[in-house]
Amino acid sequence: MKLAILNDSHIGVRNSSDIFLDNSEKFYSDVFFPYLLDNNIRRIIHLGDVFDNRKFINFRALNRYRKSFLTKLREYGIHMDVIPGNHDTFYKNTNELNSLKELLGHYMGEITIHTEPTVLNLDGFNLAMLPWICPDNEARSMEFINTCKADWLGGHLELQGFDVLRGVASQHGLSHKVFSRFEQVISGHFHVGSQRDNIHYLGTQMEFTWSDAGDEKGFHVLDTATRELEKVVNPHTLFERIVYDDTNTDYSKYDISHLDYKFVKVVVINKSDLFTFDKFIDRIQQYKIHDLKIAENFTEFLGENVDDEAVSVEDTAEMLDDYVDAVDTDLDKDKLKLNMRNLLNEAQALEVA
Repeated sequence: MKLAILNDSHIGVRNSSDIFLDNSEKFYSDVFFPYLLDNNIRRIIHLGDVFDNRKFINFRALNRYRKSFLTKLREYGIHMDVIPGNHDTFYKNTNELNSLKELLGHYMGEITIHTEPTVLNLDGFNLAMLPWICPDNEARSMEFINTCKADWLGGHLELQGFDVLRGVASQHGLSHKVFSRFEQVISGHFHVGSQRDNIHYLGTQMEFTWSDAGDEKGFHVLDTATRELEKVVNPHTLFERIVYDDTNTDYSKYDISHLDYKFVKVVVINKSDLFTFDKFIDRIQQYKIHDLKIAENFTEFLGENVDDEAVSVEDTAEMLDDYVDAVDTDLDKDKLKLNMRNLLNEAQALEVA
């Protein structure tokens, strides 16, 4: 049997912006379902965070998800097993009230919601399904981890030492050694893919913020017979970063024909010819871009306790990381970076209405 693995769909992300709803629909219609039909895959495993906002749902976003995804399950005869992620649960201390049960009830023939840890037998392959661990289910979850009869485990896990964002490791959560008895652990929750020992964070299928730019996205297919996990790349991207350095590139001939319907950021390293730079920006603005940002050198804004030479600005997130690295402080710099990234993500989530 082959299984399609999804995680962190975040339906309604960025204030249910049509840009991100369009991108999601394009992924399902052009990439995901055609692959499943071509390869006769009729089972989906979803590892949590189907919806983005734990408190409410935009009805337009729900309607578009129903048309682009849920009705396709019924039309194509595909079944999905799903666990709640932290974004799916209304309360932080229990998974009992969650958007999956409240919003997917009309598709119970096509969807099985696992709010408790369980083991799925998939043609002789035992896959443990572990919902988001919270105070209400922590004891049951730990007992399940230690005793369940399964070689693989799929969850929505928060583990120490794995990248929350590229280059920023989580300082919170369980030790990954808790799961050492499993042959392989696949997980959602962190949006960047990473692997260490038997742990594999799959990463998101789509781009949601600038932190995703340049990070290859896609879904995964698990062959239960060979136990091979294959990544199917999503070619549709939203964020395009251009590094501008006119000391070694002729930007009058620079190919920007792919910039339609993208968020574009021009990171200026060297700009010796202002006329050529302005012409280049004019060319970009002729395309149907969603937004254009220009990131230049911010060193004049840095304080006197910062080593200017240690700061290399590429984008806002990296600028924040470089700033923290350059500051002379005894504070935990990794924790500072994570808090700054979280604030940046919250701000980015509000900028697209």
